[in-house]
This record gives sequence, structure tokens and C-alpha cells, in this order.
Amino acid sequence: MSISREPRGSVTTSPTESSRGTGRGGGAVRRRAMIFGTGLIGGSVGMALGQRGWHVSGVDIESGVAERAVEIGALSVVGEDPDAELVVVATPVRAAGDVVRRVVASDGWNPRAVITDVGGVKAALAAAIDHPFFVGGHPMAGSEQVGIEGASGDLFVGATWVLTPVSGTDPDAYARLRSTLADLGANVLALGPEQHDALVAVVSHVPHLTAATLMDLASRVSREHAALLQLAAGGFRDMTRIAAGQSSIWPDICEENAGAIVDTLDSLIAALTDMREKVADGDRDGLLEVLDRAASARRALPGVAPRPEGLVEVRIPVEDRPGVVFEILAVPTELSISVVDMEIAHSVEGRKGVLVLVVDEKAAPELVPALSARGHRASVQPLGSVR
Repeated sequence: MSISREPRGSVTTSPTESSRGTGRGGGAVRRRAMIFGTGLIGGSVGMALGQRGWHVSGVDIESGVAERAVEIGALSVVGEDPDAELVVVATPVRAAGDVVRRVVASDGWNPRAVITDVGGVKAALAAAIDHPFFVGGHPMAGSEQVGIEGASGDLFVGATWVLTPVSGTDPDAYARLRSTLADLGANVLALGPEQHDALVAVVSHVPHLTAATLMDLASRVSREHAALLQLAAGGFRDMTRIAAGQSSIWPDICEENAGAIVDTLDSLIAALTDMREKVADGDRDGLLEVLDRAASARRALPGVAPRPEGLVEVRIPVEDRPGVVFEILAVPTELSISVVDMEIAHSVEGRKGVLVLVVDEKAAPELVPALSARGHRASVQPLGSVR
């Protein structure tokens, strides 16, 4: 939606740009976003939105960071914008809850603003924030670069961005956020908060801790063997690249997601112990079995999204009730089917509408029966067909 109210005085505008944000056409009101925390992710969100015509306000607790974000195009202005239609909380995990609570509890903020965060742990925040317009989020994107200087408007192109709606999430709020993130180039995936935390422990948290441990080991050994790091080839550099990321965020992540991380570390330690025994025993067949299985799994990792001609619309009639969108989105998630796009078409009469999921046409024959088994009647139409 577009906000037409006059902005409040907390927004600091530049001399050349009105904080109301008229577009280049001369009169259109620009969409407005507010970002708390302008580091690598927050700055990249701001830059990507700005490149798409949004007016982006932002603040950061570190002196001079938000001002630098304005200089490099990650923010339009420094300051809080209570009229923003999108609020992105890009602070460290432990601080995000306080920021979200302040926004949703204040009468001064746009009551229909969609609020999201970018933290790597979701269950605790979802449990703490009970508000229909808050949708937890986690972009699976990053860089070994640290802070606002590493921000890029292209950071999310092709990246997976997880959203964690719950039963009380407003469907329109979810749809608006999903549409905006897809416009940034992200592949949006819906997961439950607890499911997200268990999965990212495997694919993000423990890999980072493993890379840091391996890099630390190599650094300590290099003190005795000066040539070691000079021998570091592509494999070592690939495995340890993420160890160069911002270290200050990880203690909070480990504290918030300790259970899932410890469980995954236990599994990894057990697997490494098994690998050690195979090496020690000279078990060539056992080694090849694990290596071949890993190579096959690595080659099978999902690639880019299918081309438009390979997509179809799966159309599901839905009632306007809390939790229905999340209930339906859980089905393709469980089947590892990527939802390329989503739309809610409301009926002009009553409390019914149609949820439209855009998926790979090869996935539709599996998705439709699974939806039917959950009580959701679905039909398939070519992408872009007349409705």
C-alpha cells in the first residue's frame, strides 16, 4: 500500500529530497520503508529497496553508520519513519525483540505496517511477539565482508529468504512482505519457526562454527609451520570463507538456538568419529561409500528457479481465517517444493478467496494430491492464464 499521510518530524530529510518522497513522475507517493540496523544485511535491504524506488529511512546504534549508509545509497535519510509501510529490524538477534515490541506497542506507528526481522533464530522471537503484522524472516545470504561497506543491492538475488508465519499472521501482511522480497530477487520459503531453527542449525549455524574451528586450528598450527597457510588451496579456502564473517553476531545466535546447534554438533562429531575410524582402519570401501553419497547429494543441491514457461499456477480456494495461509504453505515446504510466487485473490463477496501458488509444473502432480489430503481442493492452470 502507499502511505499518503504527512511524515512526522522524527524523519531527517536531505535538502534535496522531501521526506514525503514524490517519485520522478512528479506526484506519485513513493513506498516507504524503515530499517533498524544498517549493517551488511540492513544496508543491503535498504540499497535494494532504494534501487526499486522506495524511500528508505534508517537508524543504527553505532555512531556514523546510518550517515554512511546514506552516502552509499543504502538509505534515503537518517531517522525513524513511523509512516513506513514496511519495517525491517536488522539488529542483532537479542535486540530484535525489544525493537519489534516498541513498534507494535506504539500508537504513533502506522498500524498496518508489515514488520519483519532478519535474525538467524526464529522460535524465541515468534513466541515473544504476538502481532498479526509481524512476520519473522531470515535471508540466507551474506558475505565475508563486514558492515555497511559490504552492503549490496544484489545480495538477495537468487538467495533463499525464509519467512516464518504463524497461525495468527495476517494473510495480507504475509503476501505483501513476500511480494516485496520476491521483487528483491529472493526465493521466499515459508517454514515454522521451530522447523527453521532446527534446519538452519544444520545448514548455517554448525557450518559456520565448523569453518571457524578449522580456521582457528590452521592458524594455531601455522605458528609452528609457517608454510601451512601458504599451502591453503581452493578446498580449504572454500570451506573457511564464512569464518571471515562478522563474529559478534554468533554468541547471540548460539545462545538463542543452543538446543538445535548442540544436537547437530553431536551428530557431526559422531559422523567425524566414524570417518576417523574408517581412515584409521584403512576402510576403503566405507570411505568411498560416504564420499560418493556426499558427492551425489552435493550435486543434487537445488539450482536456479525454472524459467517462466516451466511454471504453473496452483489455485486453492480458501476461507478468510487465521492460519490458513501458513497451513497451506506448509505442504510444499514439507515436500521440498519451491514456491516461486504467491498471490491472494480476494472474493468481492463473503469471506472467501483464492490462494495462488506459482510452482514448477513438474511439482504440481505431487503438490495437488498432498493439498487434497489436507482438505484443500486445488486446480492447476498455465502461468498467466485468464482468471
